[in-house]
Amino acid sequence: MLNGVGAAARRVDTRAVSVESSNAEAFVTPKLFDRIVQSSRNLVAVETVDADEVLDRLRALAMRTGQSIYCWQEDAGITSLREREVRVPGSKRVSDALRYILQSMQFGIYLFTDFADHMRAPNIGLLRQIGRGGGGKGRKVVFVGAAMKMPDGLDLLVERVVYEPGVKSRPRLRDGRWIT
Repeated sequence: MLNGVGAAARRVDTRAVSVESSNAEAFVTPKLFDRIVQSSRNLVAVETVDADEVLDRLRALAMRTGQSIYCWQEDAGITSLREREVRVPGSKRVSDALRYILQSMQFGIYLFTDFADHMRAPNIGLLRQIGRGGGGKGRKVVFVGAAMKMPDGLDLLVERVVYEPGVKSRPRLRDGRWIT
């Protein structure tokens, strides 16, 4: 029995969805947002070389559409991307922020960057609880940045999305329409 469980825990879901960036960023950001929201998993890793670009694009989307997107920062805790002055009190420590997300009843997407240093025992346990939580469309914890190695067992609960900034080409006029 232990060997079967160990083998299942070592199996890693290598399928990663790719979202490519192009000149039409207005279309890519909603696609990325929809991919995160429609994920059957509560933990999502957006693998990208430019995490700041992804945060900026999601901030613009939150401001334009009013979506509930939050970002955790070590110095400020959980803050709203839509309204920067809206902060969750007592969420500066990662474990406190994860407990807040776990107990929250509202829909929300919570972005974490540079999270590899925080992959320690108490945080991993909280992430497992969030990852195993049901109801696909509730709360999403999203890790944004370079590909991050997840601890055993947690990787099975994470959906990976690859965000690749593309080469920006100038729009051209063809048959009376602008194309990129």
